[in-house]
Amino acid sequence: MKRVLQYSAAIILAVFGLLTLYLSSSVIFDLFDVRTKEGNYVLFVVWANFVSSFLYLIAAWGFVKNKRWTTVPLGTSVIILIAVFLGLFFYINAGGIYEKKTIGAMIFRISLTLVFTLLAYFFRNSSERMGSKKVKEKA
Repeated sequence: MKRVLQYSAAIILAVFGLLTLYLSSSVIFDLFDVRTKEGNYVLFVVWANFVSSFLYLIAAWGFVKNKRWTTVPLGTSVIILIAVFLGLFFYINAGGIYEKKTIGAMIFRISLTLVFTLLAYFFRNSSERMGSKKVKEKA
């Protein structure tokens, strides 16, 4: 059952990472005329999403391979996103132009990344507990 949850998390995270990579790179590199459709995007938020997309894909691989380090890229992404979210508030207070949907999207992205970080942490800890039980059984 645990492996099914890990694979499910990996698939969802990989899809989310690929979607994020596509959307953020489309805005950054002005692919498919997405930049004009996005309206008043905030470039440093888009760059944070771009970086996070690679971290999501790395973490998805970590879920599949049941690696202990899966929490590291996800935790790094959470820190980046929270820092950028705080920067967004400074940007808004300084009179920067933005879309209101950016705030909701950032809250959603931070929340989802936190959920995946916690999943990775609990998967890792349950694996460690299972490993300690096997060691005790052999003794």
